[in-house]
Amino acid sequence: MREDQEAPQVGRAVRRRRRALDLTLAELAARTGLSKPFLSQVENDRARPSMRSLQRIADALGTTAVQLLGAAEDRRSVDVVRAEAGAALEDGAAGTVRPLVRGQQQLHALEFTGAHEWGREFRHPHDELLYVVEGAVEAEAEGERYELGRGDTLYCTGGVTHRWRAREAGTRVLLVGVADDIGL
Repeated sequence: MREDQEAPQVGRAVRRRRRALDLTLAELAARTGLSKPFLSQVENDRARPSMRSLQRIADALGTTAVQLLGAAEDRRSVDVVRAEAGAALEDGAAGTVRPLVRGQQQLHALEFTGAHEWGREFRHPHDELLYVVEGAVEAEAEGERYELGRGDTLYCTGGVTHRWRAREAGTRVLLVGVADDIGL
């Protein structure tokens, strides 16, 4: 059983995916709006992108941030992710995202704490469950809005366009989904 709690190193996964798509760093920079030197640092694990930057990179590479995080580590049959792990990524100015499942697994789970960007919509081929651990969330799925509180869940089947944001400081959300097989 491994209990190492280092921050996820996504550089290898980003480089592998970029090269598979036959993109240069300059082309990836143009697609993401991020600088070529920053992307080079990310690929060499000398810089740790925020969740927002990782999502921009993933979008440009035709994948998801969750898939890049999962591809950054080896598959594990048993793993412990401690609550005090320092592996959280920044999610905007006031929020963090912590992977709860590491490696290339069929299930992914993330814990969001604090603010979360409302402007970004998601649409995955896989099902997804959002569970409000603490606080309040406003969510939208298929054009309908939902107010969610502590203990509430929102379930979306694959293909449903959705988004969400925290409505209170200190909101904690657990997001669980089935992973895509995209060959990272």
